[in-house]
Amino acid sequence: MGIRGDARELGARLRTLGGANPWAVDIGLALLVQAAMTMPFVVPRAPELPPATWAAYGLTSLTVLPLVWRRRAPIAVLLAIMAASALYQLAVDGPGQPLPYTGLVAVYTIAALCPVRARLATAALLAVAVPASVWLNTRSARELTFSLFVFAAAYAFGRLADARQREARAEAEQAAARERARIAREMHDILSHAVSLMVVQAEAGPLAVRAAPEKAEAAFDAISETGRDAMTQLRRMLGVLREGDGPAPRAPQPGLDALPELLARVRAGGLEVAYETAGGPRPVAPALGATVHRIVQESLTNVVRHAAAATATVRLDHGPGRLTVTVTDDGRGPRGGGSGGHGLIGLRERAAAHGGTAVAGPGPGGRGFEVRAEFPLDERAEAGS
Repeated sequence: MGIRGDARELGARLRTLGGANPWAVDIGLALLVQAAMTMPFVVPRAPELPPATWAAYGLTSLTVLPLVWRRRAPIAVLLAIMAASALYQLAVDGPGQPLPYTGLVAVYTIAALCPVRARLATAALLAVAVPASVWLNTRSARELTFSLFVFAAAYAFGRLADARQREARAEAEQAAARERARIAREMHDILSHAVSLMVVQAEAGPLAVRAAPEKAEAAFDAISETGRDAMTQLRRMLGVLREGDGPAPRAPQPGLDALPELLARVRAGGLEVAYETAGGPRPVAPALGATVHRIVQESLTNVVRHAAAATATVRLDHGPGRLTVTVTDDGRGPRGGGSGGHGLIGLRERAAAHGGTAVAGPGPGGRGFEVRAEFPLDERAEAGS
C-alpha cells in the first residue's frame, strides 16, 4: 500500500511538472524516443542485414525531431513523421525498428488533444498509410495486423488520457463549487447572526435609555462587540481567499471551545441561554468542531429572529461513537408546520458533509422549536486530531 501511494504521489508530481513545463516534457519525450530508435544502430548486426550508416541514422533522427512540437501542431507533426519515415523506407536501406515509436506518440497525442474531426481525419489517413507502409516493407499480413493493433492501442490510450483529464477538470470545478457554497454558508451564518443580535440590541436600546441607563450601556457595548467579532471572522475567512496581498489572518475557524463566547453574546441581546454537556467531552476534529459551532450559531440566530422566545438551551451529548447537538427554545414553534428555509437546509448540508443528520421541528411536548444534529465519530481519528 505504501509503494502504491508513493507511485501515485510521484505520478501527481510528474503531471504537475508536465503542466508547468510542457516544452521540457516534450523535449524529454523526444530524447527518450530517440534513445529507443538508436538501439538498432548500436547493437551488433549480422553481415547479411542492411548496414547502420550515418545517413540512415540522420533520417531516423529526422522522424523524431517533430515530436518536440507534438502538442502545438499534432496533425502537422504526424504528417512530418510520415513523410520522413517514407523517405527512410524509399531512399535508405537501413536498420528497421521493432515499433513505429514516433507514429505511436503522434497518434496518442492526436487522440488525447484533438477534436473529433481531426481524429477522424487521422483514422482515415492511417487506414491508407499503414497498409502502404507494410506493402513497402514486408507485405505480410502478420505485420499489417500488428501495426493496426498498436496504432489502435495508442489511439485508445490517448482517448483514455483525455477522459481522465476531463474527469479531473470536472472534479476541480465541483470542488471549487463546493468551496464557494461553503464560503457562502459561512458568510451567511456570520452576518445573519451578527446583524440579528445587533438589531435586537439596538431596538432594546432606546427603551433601556429611558428605563435603565445601565442596561442601555451594556446593550451598546454588546452591539460593538458583536460587530467587531463579525468583522474578525469575515477577515479571517476572506484572508484565506486572498493571494499575494500580503499577510492575512489565518486563525482556525471557531470550534467547540468558542461556544461559551457565542452564548455570552446571545445572552447580551436579552435571550437566556443554558449550556449543557453530557457524556464527558472529548476532542473532535477541527472541521467538525467548526460545523457544530455554526449549527449552534444558526439555530440561536433563528431563535432571536423568529421564535419570540425567552429561553433557549444548547446541549452537547458525547455518546459512544456519536456527538449529538440539540438546540431548543420556548418560543412560538414552527409556523405552518414547516421546517424548511435556507438556514435549516444549510444545517442539513453541513451535517451531511460529516456523515451526520440534522432535523428541526417542534420541541419536547410540542412546545417551542428544536434543532437536533447527530454526527458519527471515528474514535481513532478523533483521538489523533
